[in-house]
Amino acid sequence: MAPTLRTAHTADLTAAELVAARALLDAAFDDGFSGEDWEHALGGIHALVHDGSGLLAHGSVVMRRALHRGRWLRVGYVEAVAVRADARRRGLGGRVLGALERYVDGGYDFGALSASADGSALYAARGWQLWPGRISALGPDGVVHLPEEEGSVFVRPGAVGSLDPADGLVFDWRDGDLL
Repeated sequence: MAPTLRTAHTADLTAAELVAARALLDAAFDDGFSGEDWEHALGGIHALVHDGSGLLAHGSVVMRRALHRGRWLRVGYVEAVAVRADARRRGLGGRVLGALERYVDGGYDFGALSASADGSALYAARGWQLWPGRISALGPDGVVHLPEEEGSVFVRPGAVGSLDPADGLVFDWRDGDLL
């Protein structure tokens, strides 16, 4: 059976699909995928690639906000992209991203994601650009600079036009990993 791609909102996924996605992410991230990481992946659109053996690849895009140049922008934030170990290097990650990019490009001011070293090449090859500017988050006590995130955040410019790295990005706060 050839792999098939399905996109659906979290609310439209079956319990079995949610369990399979979480298991795939746990395996792909060597059990380093926390409950908070899973929460970050929910509430938006998921792209899932299946074949007769089960779930091969997953990714999601959720809405976040980022302050840039004095304006809060809608960000299509890509989360939880993974391909099952025995299905890697077959273009499935690209299929997942292609589906998610359609939502990012059509529904948000720009796209963003935080990439692992392993994932960076895939995002760059698809036109995502490494953000060269400052990264911060608006926390309970104000703006918190996140130097450890700089160098791993990619953006996909959208309708907002060009982003100015001199102004930086201030993301909304969330529990767990901020980006």
